[in-house]
Amino acid sequence: MRNESFFRAPQLKRDSLGSVHLAMQGPRTVVTFQSGAFNTTERRLYFINDACYGDDVARWIIGELKSRGIPADSEPGQEDFGWYVTYRPGKAEHQLVLGYRPGDDKDPAVWLGWVERNAGALSSLLGARHRGIEPVALEVIHDILSRGESISRVRWYRKTEFDAGNETNASTRPDGA
Repeated sequence: MRNESFFRAPQLKRDSLGSVHLAMQGPRTVVTFQSGAFNTTERRLYFINDACYGDDVARWIIGELKSRGIPADSEPGQEDFGWYVTYRPGKAEHQLVLGYRPGDDKDPAVWLGWVERNAGALSSLLGARHRGIEPVALEVIHDILSRGESISRVRWYRKTEFDAGNETNASTRPDGA
């Protein structure tokens, strides 16, 4: 297993006094990818919302996890915007949360996912889902997506940048600088 500091790229930051310091960035935990192999048009009776696509993507990922000997729930869970897969690639349980973002005139449609620690309600409120993500949890999802025959343009982002709307600093790997 890789050292978690391997997943952090150095970055120069300026403090409140104007001094420049070397700072470490968090891991890339948000992933986007393209695929035409999964349902993005037909609403299923069990969808919470009309565009709650991703059940077939999640089931495919569960199958891939299990084929690699990684414990995973037998069925994905559903959220109001998409699906999640619970898996344990190392010491801790993680979740890959999945959704579909339709394209427009400017940007192509993408599947969007993010890896987080599986945490209880109180721990989640205190930010535990975003701390202690094991590198192996990212590596296995990357391996599945990058080897998928119908998957293309796998890109990884830091959550803070992605949430701020910055999709220019993507990497082809979760451990990319």
